[in-house]
Amino acid sequence: MRQREDMTCFHEPFGEAWYQGEAPLRPRLTKDSLKVTGLTLGSVLENVKSAARKEAVFIKDFPHYITSIIDNNFLDLFNHSFLIRDPAKTITSIYSKWPDFHQDEVGFKEQRKLFDTICDQSGTAPPVLDSDDLLENPYVAVERWCDAVGIAFVPQALSWAPGARDEVSWWDGGSFHANLRDSDGLKPQERKYIDISKAPDRVKRIYEQVLPHYEYLYSHRLILPANDDS
Repeated sequence: MRQREDMTCFHEPFGEAWYQGEAPLRPRLTKDSLKVTGLTLGSVLENVKSAARKEAVFIKDFPHYITSIIDNNFLDLFNHSFLIRDPAKTITSIYSKWPDFHQDEVGFKEQRKLFDTICDQSGTAPPVLDSDDLLENPYVAVERWCDAVGIAFVPQALSWAPGARDEVSWWDGGSFHANLRDSDGLKPQERKYIDISKAPDRVKRIYEQVLPHYEYLYSHRLILPANDDS
């Protein structure tokens, strides 16, 4: 989205307040946890509104960060779409970086709840894009998503120069963004599968709890040509 150069982009701005704001809401807080004075969910929202008065804004964020401020007025500010990922991949990835992660940091339940809330409010389902579909067929996936949300498809935005990604490397130093840093664009990737049976018991329990929420959202996903028989 940054490569389009027609929007101001924010990477998890509400997550930054949720994790390290002046009154952080995240689990796993300790007395030494970083707290940034003046950084709140409200201040983030005002910053986004200010940017939107100048040009279109794109935000990538997680619903569980904004549960406490979601209402119809908040939802009306945005054109919503959902990116989902197989929880076997999501949870094992989180565990590899944060072995002590808390279930409240996963967010599948909150994602489904927000999806249903938007459906009830608008009368139509917002677009849902599955990350495996995106990686397997990025050109078509992005083209279909752009059409679904009502913006122009910009093919050249699928490529970029590899390098530092300070714009997405925030409070923990960007531990999840090594692949992005080393990449040069969205290119077709073979679909991979994770054997959740080899994960620790706690990870498997959380997987079983969130799987129904993912499957529900997956049933609403944008169908790409390669998935027409699914």
